[in-house]
Amino acid sequence: MRAERQPAILYTLLSQELRPRQQCPCRQRRAVCLRTPQLTCRAASHVLLKTISFVKNVAAFRLLPREDQLLLLDGCWVPLFLLGLVQEMVTFEVMEAPAPSMLKKILLSGQSKGQEPEGAQPTLAAVQRLQGCLNSFWRLDLSPSEFTYLRGAILFNPDIPGLRAALYIESLQREAQRALRELPHPEHRQRVPHTLRLAASLGSVPAALVTALFFRPVIGDAAMGELLAEMLFEVSGWPQAPWLPLPR
Repeated sequence: MRAERQPAILYTLLSQELRPRQQCPCRQRRAVCLRTPQLTCRAASHVLLKTISFVKNVAAFRLLPREDQLLLLDGCWVPLFLLGLVQEMVTFEVMEAPAPSMLKKILLSGQSKGQEPEGAQPTLAAVQRLQGCLNSFWRLDLSPSEFTYLRGAILFNPDIPGLRAALYIESLQREAQRALRELPHPEHRQRVPHTLRLAASLGSVPAALVTALFFRPVIGDAAMGELLAEMLFEVSGWPQAPWLPLPR
């Protein structure tokens, strides 16, 4: 009987060793930061500057009330910025963030459960979802014209609450989408709806994640929304880090 049971025991041990090990969920919740923050933040800041420059140069955008301009910028800067990362082929890697100090733990201990404190480090899972969105766009290999019209479709979002010229903005979005559909492409029928769905996925990326990952090392505790408004109306308001020269 003992000799007959040995192969079964050996099989059990080997099968447990060869079985794919599932990744610990706690690893996905670990805080991460950029592996090369100086290089990545410099590239990201230049992409943001180019994004704001694009917005400012759209004639129809400049004709909108100032309040609508601010609302649109606040609602669309994240997907527009991420689309800029795609076009500029900006890649990045992350690593596990250093453990917070004991003082920081004490200060954050008063936060209610489930509430993420402002300025919290991004998690590995959140960054991997973001990288998945970017990879999907890279596989599309969009043309410069597609990037331009897609930016217009993202910028003129009539669903943002509080817009005074919502109907006019909706017409601008339809015009941008129509121009996108009229571009010649072998996979035309499937490509445009798929592209718009991917653009919607960029819009679901939290602004807090993008700010913490790409801009917090540059701007510190400054409010991102206020800096964006200054960039839109007064470009000189963008803070300059010692290793981040502003374009002349």
